[in-house]
Amino acid sequence: MSRTVVMKFGGTSVGTTERIAAVADRVCKHVQETGDSVVVVVSAMSGETDRLISLSNAVNQGKPPVREYSQLLASGEMVSSALTSMAIQKKGLKSHSLMAHQVRMITKRSFGQDLILDVDSSRIKELLAENIVPVVCGFQGIDDKGDFTLLGRGGSDTTAVAIAAALDSAPCYILTDIDGVYSALPKLCPKAKKLNKLTYEEMLEMASSGAKVLQSRSVSLARTFKVPLWVCSSFSNEEGTEIVEEYPGMEEAIVSGITCRTDEAKLTLRNIPDEPGYAGAVLSALAEVGINVDMIVQSQGESGRAELSITLDRADLSRAEEALQGLVENRLDGVRLESDAKIAKLSIVGEGMRNHPGIAAKIFEILGANKINIELITTSEIKVSVALSDEVAEKAVQILHQHFVENR
Repeated sequence: MSRTVVMKFGGTSVGTTERIAAVADRVCKHVQETGDSVVVVVSAMSGETDRLISLSNAVNQGKPPVREYSQLLASGEMVSSALTSMAIQKKGLKSHSLMAHQVRMITKRSFGQDLILDVDSSRIKELLAENIVPVVCGFQGIDDKGDFTLLGRGGSDTTAVAIAAALDSAPCYILTDIDGVYSALPKLCPKAKKLNKLTYEEMLEMASSGAKVLQSRSVSLARTFKVPLWVCSSFSNEEGTEIVEEYPGMEEAIVSGITCRTDEAKLTLRNIPDEPGYAGAVLSALAEVGINVDMIVQSQGESGRAELSITLDRADLSRAEEALQGLVENRLDGVRLESDAKIAKLSIVGEGMRNHPGIAAKIFEILGANKINIELITTSEIKVSVALSDEVAEKAVQILHQHFVENR
């Protein structure tokens, strides 16, 4: 019995006309050998989004108009989808390229980002019924006026999973330039292991902590709608990593992966009144200017005063400083605002951490023995994250990977 599958191809996979021809060849072979119906989702050609951003910066020298900026960046996927559709047709199958408004990818602006509200799968189903391969622009959405919106870096992953969910949770393959998810970045840890399976929770924690193989929103959607999800290579037929609800032995391996983000910054507010409402005021001030925070740690000091430290994307630091400086001047008399632009966040993730006490203690013991100072700590059931200087981040990853993964 035939089924429908979604295949998403990233920027490097459609980076040249030769690569687009290879994508078309893969799609056509899959249809011919399996009888499956295939929906293709594509990113812009490698480097194209950055080129468009540079053009916008050259014209604006500042913050561009949101509507026109979205119109501009959405054009990258229009090019790659049309070219991919042409290449599929050249291989002998019928194909139509589709933009966000043609699949009704409806989004809503929320806290500085565009979130998917609904996908109308009727047009896609009509094409599939006629044996036409839809090639959908990733990254794009539309608002209630029909204007383009953007799903953020890596947003094509989210497009693909959203379409798969709308097609009765069809299997979704994220095809990229790597052959799966690894226990650490291979260029940092040459002995990093490819993971055959990960739970949705493990993948979500890794994606949100710096693993760039999937956009975290796509994993969250896949978990919510139980979309079968794979990460594999578009350059080979090697089996990739399957993302599932659970798998045998998932609690035996204490640590599945170690990730590191070296693009973070830290803001600390010292001498805050240790009273209800001040932390909320700080976070609200950041939310108003569209800034998402990562780690949040508050500690009580002396004489009824407290400290609040947060980490955030380094690119947002100057806007965050400006927003909080205004709050300090207007409401927080005597509070000091300090910043550090050279912060990294290291995270250790694994389902096995639920039932193995003492993992955090061992992490701190290992880092301490290697004279690596920890600045902030946060934990969840399956993750321990630490903020540290970006100068020692690579060393910390290598040491912890050797202990928890290579030597297990």
